[in-house]
Amino acid sequence: MKAYRASILWFASHSEGPARALFEADGMLVVGPNAAGTQVVQAVGAWRDVVGQYPGVAVEHLTGRIIAPGFVDLHVHYPQTNVIGSPADGLLPWLENYTFPEEKRFVDPEYSAQAAMFFIAELLRNGVTTALAFATSHPESVNALFAQAQAQSLRLITGLCLMDRNAPPELLNQSSASGRVDATEQSLLGSEALIRRWHGQDRLGYAITPRFAPSCTDAQLRGAGELAAKYPDVWIQSHVAENKDEVAWARELFPQSRSYLATYGDFGLMRKRAIYAHCIHFDDDDRALMRDTGAAAAISPTSNLFLGSGFFDYAGADRVGFQYGLASDVGAGTSFSPFHTMLGAYYVGREGQTKQGLSLSPQQLWWQHTAGAARALGLDGASGAPSVGNLLPGCEADFVVLNPQVTPLLARKTAIAANLDELLFAMIVLGDDRLIERTVISQGI
Repeated sequence: MKAYRASILWFASHSEGPARALFEADGMLVVGPNAAGTQVVQAVGAWRDVVGQYPGVAVEHLTGRIIAPGFVDLHVHYPQTNVIGSPADGLLPWLENYTFPEEKRFVDPEYSAQAAMFFIAELLRNGVTTALAFATSHPESVNALFAQAQAQSLRLITGLCLMDRNAPPELLNQSSASGRVDATEQSLLGSEALIRRWHGQDRLGYAITPRFAPSCTDAQLRGAGELAAKYPDVWIQSHVAENKDEVAWARELFPQSRSYLATYGDFGLMRKRAIYAHCIHFDDDDRALMRDTGAAAAISPTSNLFLGSGFFDYAGADRVGFQYGLASDVGAGTSFSPFHTMLGAYYVGREGQTKQGLSLSPQQLWWQHTAGAARALGLDGASGAPSVGNLLPGCEADFVVLNPQVTPLLARKTAIAANLDELLFAMIVLGDDRLIERTVISQGI
C-alpha cells in the first residue's frame, strides 16, 4: 500500500447526476491491492481526513503537483502515427493518398512491433492509460500492439481491421494460404482466433472492428454481427457519419438500411460496448438508435476540424440522450495530447453549436476524456466490470501527475486561478505533453 499527498482531481459517481469534478488542494490518495491483486484506489480525500486512517503507510509528497485520473482515448489508430500532419482535401483523398499506403507496411511483423512500441510510449507520455485503438487488416499488427500493451500493463482494446472490398488489394483481408477459405471467411476466423488468444488477458480486450461499412461486404458485416452475439463481452468499433461524401457512399451500398448508422444495427453491431467514431451527420432517429442500443460515440474534434468533416452535435446528443467521450483519432487527429483534444472539443462546442449557445464547461470537457469515456466503454465498474478513468475507491489506480508550473505562461495563469474551472481551463488551453510529469499504471506502482 502506498499514499500520495498532492492536489487531487476526481469525479463524483455518475449515479449522482451530471459530470461534477471534485478537488482537494491538499489531498491524499491511497492505493493498494484488491482481492485479485490489482492496485486500486483505497481512499481519496482531504489529507486531514484520510491520513489518520492509514498510520504507517508510505507517503510520497508531491508539492505543487496535481494528481488526476489517467486519460481514456476512445478512438485512435496506431498504424497512423506517421500520417499525422499529412495534407489532404478531405477524408477519402486522405485515406487514399496517405493512410492506405502507410498501413500496407504493417504486414511486416518487425515494422508492426516498432510502431507499436512507439505508439504505446506516446500514449503513456501524454497521460493516456486506457485506449480503444485500430490496428490494420494484418494479424501481425494486432499481435504486435497487444504484446506491447501487455508489456507496459496498459489497458488496451483493439482488433483485426475488417475490410474485404473498396481498398487496395494489399489491405483487403486475405484468404487462407491453402486457398480453401475465402478472404471474408478467413477474416472472421482470424478475428475469432485473436479473441481467444488475447481477450481478457491481463488488461487487454478485443474489439470486433469493421473499418467502416463501405469497406465491408454484407457477408463480412453479417459475420461480424454473429461474432458479436457469440462474444457479448468483447467490444465493437467502427466509423460512421464522419463525412458527407462517405455518408452518400454508404447509402448507395446499403440502400435497404434506413441510414448509414442503421446499417450497423441491421447486421447486429449496435449494442453496449459498441463505439462509433465521429457520429456527426445524424438525425434524431440515429441518435435514438444509439441511445436505445447502448452504443456510444467517440468524438474526435481535432480530426474533424483538420479534415473539415463537420461538428459533433452536442446539443442533439444530450437532447436525445446517448453516451459519448473524447478521442484523439490520430492520425487525422493532430495530437496524442488530451489537452489538445479537449480544447478542440471546446471549439466544436462553441463554433458548431452557435444557435444553441453551447459552451462546454472545463469540468465537462475533462470528464469526457476520463470518467465519461470510461463509462462509454462500460469500464465504470458497473456489473462488476473494471473501473477506470476516475479515482473513486475501487477504481484501478491509473493516474497522472500534473505540473501546472511546467511552463512560464502556464505557471503564471494557474497561479491566479480563482476557482476550479479557471484552473482546469488554463491547463486545457495551455497544456500539452509537458504538463504530464508522470503517468502511473496500476500494475506498475
